[in-house]
Amino acid sequence: MQCPFCNDSDTRVIDSRLAGEGDSVRRRRECQACKERFTTFETAELNLPRVIKSDGVREPFWEEKLSSGVLRALEKRPVKSEDIDAAMSRIKKKLLSLGEREIPSMRIGELVMEELKHLDHVAYVRFASVYKSFEDISEFREVIDALEKGGKNEQLTLTSVSTKT
Repeated sequence: MQCPFCNDSDTRVIDSRLAGEGDSVRRRRECQACKERFTTFETAELNLPRVIKSDGVREPFWEEKLSSGVLRALEKRPVKSEDIDAAMSRIKKKLLSLGEREIPSMRIGELVMEELKHLDHVAYVRFASVYKSFEDISEFREVIDALEKGGKNEQLTLTSVSTKT
């Protein structure tokens, strides 16, 4: 590992421990030349599936795109950053565990909705309104009624709300 301070390649590991949800390793290193210390994170390089958009176009999975959609739904909501990071990590793990080379964008949206439902109901409704292209207030009412009726632990399905393509 090259030192970020002096670019020398002679560094040694001082400490290693699991980071995140155990899917990465955090290492404290020390440069032998300049004696500066720095932290590195090591993760397995796994390929997330390509995304099949609703119009049939295939594109690479963009974590930034997923993250921006989730953060937009959670804007100004009282949800901890750690909880958001954990939800994003669970979504990526689910995508990887499917073992598919390609996945429809609709499936990714469903995974996001599952996570948002457990994080914050307002964010869930915000995301659902865009994801399902709500056109009138009755569609919002159906989702809110289902949330109130089902509670936090029950699985919510939006099959009654029509999907526009």
